[in-house]
Amino acid sequence: MAFQLSKLAARVSVSVLTRVLEKQKVSRGVDFSLFHTVVNSPPCASRAINISARSERFSSSSASSKWRAWSRDRVSRGAFSRRRSLAVLLGTVSVSAAVLSSSAVCAMAARSPLNLDSDKSDWKEVKKELLSMSLKERREMYRTDYISLDQVPVWKHSGTASAKPLYKANDELNQKISLFRGDITKLEIDALANAANKTLLGGGGVDGAIHRGAGPLLRKECSTLGGCETGEAKITGAYGLPAKYVIHTVGPIAHGTVGETERRALRDCYYNCLRMATENQLRTVAFPCISTGVYGYPPEQAVEVALKTVREYLEDNPAQMDRVIFCVFLKSDEDLYKSRLPAYFPQDAFPKSKL
Repeated sequence: MAFQLSKLAARVSVSVLTRVLEKQKVSRGVDFSLFHTVVNSPPCASRAINISARSERFSSSSASSKWRAWSRDRVSRGAFSRRRSLAVLLGTVSVSAAVLSSSAVCAMAARSPLNLDSDKSDWKEVKKELLSMSLKERREMYRTDYISLDQVPVWKHSGTASAKPLYKANDELNQKISLFRGDITKLEIDALANAANKTLLGGGGVDGAIHRGAGPLLRKECSTLGGCETGEAKITGAYGLPAKYVIHTVGPIAHGTVGETERRALRDCYYNCLRMATENQLRTVAFPCISTGVYGYPPEQAVEVALKTVREYLEDNPAQMDRVIFCVFLKSDEDLYKSRLPAYFPQDAFPKSKL
C-alpha cells in the first residue's frame, strides 16, 4: 500500500509541476522548454549539454570571451531565479503529495476490521458498517455457514394433499411461500423472526441459537430496547448472521390451554413482524414456530394461526413481500405444514394453458 501511495504522489508531483511551470512560462515570459525536455527525455538533455560544450570550445576571440562572460552572468542570474521558483514549486508539490498520502492512510485506517466477537465494540458503528458492505464483504464477516435464498425452493403442492381450500387459488402468492426444515440462523435473507422472551436478552431454543450466531453485539443492542411485550415486534441488526436484521417477537404462553387471548397474541406476533419488515423495506422473512416450544402452544393450532395471518397479509400487501419462509426444526412440524399449506395456498384446479 505504501508503494502504491508513493507512486501516486510521484504522478501528482510531475503532473502538477509541469502545469505550474507552463503557467510560469506565460506569466513571466521565461522559456522552460529545456527543463521540460530534461524531465521527460534524458537523452535530449545530454545532447543539449554536449552542444553547449562544443560551442564553448569553438569560440576563441576576446570579444567572444567577454560576450560569453556577460551571457554566463545573465544566465546565472536567470538560472538562480528559476532555481528559486523551482524550489518553491517543488516544496508546494511535496506538501500536497504528503497531505494526499496522509489522507489516504487515514481513510484506510478509518475502516479497520470489525470485531463481532467483542461487546466492547460500538454496536451502532458496527451495524452501520455491516449494512454498507457489499454482499461479498459481508460474507467474510459471517460467524456461521450460509444458505442463500436461491437454495430455498418455493413451496409446491405434492399432489396428494386432501385439505379443503380455505382461500381462492392465487399462484402469485403461492410463489412467495417456502417451507424449510433446517437451521434458521444460516438463512441469507433480509430478516429472521426471533421467538424471544420479554427481556430480549437471549434464552433457549431458537432465541439462544440466534444470539449465539449473531454474537455479543446483538444482546448489546437489545439491551437498549427496553424489552418487548407479548405480541409486539422490535428490530435489530443481525451482526454475525447471514441475515441483515432480526425481528424479535414474544409469543403467548399457553401451556396447552388456548383461548381467544392466546390466539390473538400469536396472530399479532406474525402480523407485527411482517409489518416491521415492510416498514423497513425488507422483502424476505423467515419465521420459526413461535410459542410451540416451552411456551406450550399446541403445534397443530399454531400452524393455523401462522398460515392464516401470512396469507391475509400477503393478500393485503402483495407487492411488499417477495418470500416468506416457514422454518421448522422437527419432522413433526414439517409434516403439519405440508398437510395444512394446501388449505391456505391452494393450487389452481384449472391451471392456465401455456398455448
